[in-house]
Formats: sequence, C-alpha cells, structure tokens
Amino acid sequence: MSETHSRPHAKPALRLAYGLSQGVRVAWYLGQSVVTRRMVGPLSDESSRPRRSSSKAPDRRQLLKAVADLFAADWRNVERGVYAAPHDMAPRVLKGISKARAYLADVPKVDGRRRAKAHSEVLNEERRNRFPRYYLQNFHYQTGGWLDDASADIYDTQVEVLFTGTADAMRRQALVPLAQALQGHDQREVNALDVACGTGRFLTFVCDNYPRLNLTAVDLSPNYLAKARRTLSKWRNVSYLNANAEKLPVADASQDVVTCIYLFHELPPKIRRVVGSEIARVLKPGGRLIFTDALQKGDKASLDMLLDFFPWAFHEPYFASYTKEDFTGLFEKTGLDQLSETPAFLSKVMVFEKR
Repeated sequence: MSETHSRPHAKPALRLAYGLSQGVRVAWYLGQSVVTRRMVGPLSDESSRPRRSSSKAPDRRQLLKAVADLFAADWRNVERGVYAAPHDMAPRVLKGISKARAYLADVPKVDGRRRAKAHSEVLNEERRNRFPRYYLQNFHYQTGGWLDDASADIYDTQVEVLFTGTADAMRRQALVPLAQALQGHDQREVNALDVACGTGRFLTFVCDNYPRLNLTAVDLSPNYLAKARRTLSKWRNVSYLNANAEKLPVADASQDVVTCIYLFHELPPKIRRVVGSEIARVLKPGGRLIFTDALQKGDKASLDMLLDFFPWAFHEPYFASYTKEDFTGLFEKTGLDQLSETPAFLSKVMVFEKR
C-alpha cells in the first residue's frame, strides 16, 4: 500500500529537532551568502538594474515572514504524516565544511563571468551535435554550466545559498500532491517519472517516503545524472535515462505520475510547449503532473521585484518570459487540466491531471 507517516501528534522532541535543524540550516547558508556578497561586492553596474517592476522591494520583515510560513507549512506536513521529517536534520559538519569551501572557491570565477557577461563558455562544435543550442550556456554563470562534474557537486550548495537554506523545504511541498496521487495505490505498481532530475536532490525525499515506487530519473546532463545516480545509490528501484525532455524515451501512457522541478523557467517559450506535450504523451489518462517552479508575476505582489532582479543578477535568459507564461493554457492544450496551485515561498506547486 502507499506509505504515509501517520503520527496524530508528532513527538515534541521531533518538533524541537526540526526547528533547531532548520534554524541552523538557514543560519549556515545565510552566513555563506554574506561571505559571498563581501567577496564579490555589487552584483553589476547599478545603471543596468531593471526598472520594470512597479512594486517596491520586500522589506526584511516580509521576507522573514515568508520564510517562517514556508517552514511552518513544512512542519505541519511532517506532523500530519503527509511525509517524513527531513533525512538530513542531523548535520554532517565535515561534509558541510567541505561543500562550503568548494562553493566559495568557485565564487570568484562565477563573479568574473558575471561581470564579463560571459555565459557561453560551454558552447563548442562537439557539443552542438549533442545538445540543443539553448542548453549550451553557463546558466547562473556557473562554471561548466550543466556539463561539468564539479558543477554538479556544488550545485545544491549554490541553490541553498541563493535561497538561504529554504530550497529543500520548497521542493518538499511537491510531496503533498504526490501523497494525494498515491493514496490507495500499491506503490510497487506505480510508475513515476522525474523530468530534469538534476542532482537527484528532490528524489531523495521521494525515495525516503516511497522506497518501492517504480521511479525513472531523466536528465539531459550526463554529469548531473551521474551525480543523481550517486546520490540515490542506496535505492534500488530507480532507473536513469540520459535524455532530452523534448523527446522522452518513455512509452505513451506509461506513467502514473510525472514530477518536474525547476525546469520550465530555463526553457525557451517554444520548447516549453514541446516538453509539455511530451509529458502529456507519457502520462496515463488520469495521471498527474506535479510541477514545481518559481513564482510568476502577480502570484505574490510583494515579491514581484525579486522576479525582475533574478535574471538581472544571474544569467537566466528565459526567466522573464517564464514569469508571464500561462501554464494553465499551455498544459490544457496538451490534454492536462489544472487541479491546484499552491505557493511555497519563492516557488509554487501546480498539479495537472490528464483527461
């Protein structure tokens, strides 16, 4: 049967451990963020700062409340047994220090690339024959783009520093509709596909809660897929496909659930439609797409200015169009109807069902 982690009232000790671990997590990544800002100084020429947003920048109190709301929702889900407590609440100090050192050592390279607006280092003729042109960029000005082992090793740290320790909690909100989709099903008979799995970080939470799920992880980067394979090595029911989401090597109507975490904001508008059609193709009738990505304009008016700031400060060439994309309409044309939309700090979770 599908597994839940029912505890009518989680033990006070667990609540305390959760609160302490997430507080330490935020402090740890916030500290690295402060060090980063001191290392790089102003992100760019202030004269180039975007001025499209009519809203003011959120103040510190608003941001702190938004972070607190996210962790409160995360804890409620644990307390209600929707999913298990995070598996990494006990910090691995030496490993954390090692990751922080690797991340900080790369900061000057990223900053140099940002200042020079150098975002095509990964582009060469050999790769042109293997990857789509839009993919051959140094997204976020990352060293190696998506095509480097070292990039895959520090990526999760980069993301957590950017979001001051909230990235995992935002990802975990996708487990809520996953639990709903699996309710009453034997997980051994459920096929789930994660499109653009990256380092496999989100899938660690999926596997923690549903270790018998028939899970397939797909990513276009061989380097990031190799990292995902290492990250998920203790789970045996995971298959790996090095493939383009534009042409998934998966049979029609074969998947009960498709998850897609933080992919679409890095796709050109035309490609979003291609990938959306592929997701619809592989889903069974009645199957669910669980889609997690960044907020869009108007989702939270107080945070709209951050949506303009992000592509300015980091190389995100398709983010501006993403913030205005009509995903309800996009997926409706593929045969997927939207069931819900739930904010999660700087992200949101949308759920679609195939007719």
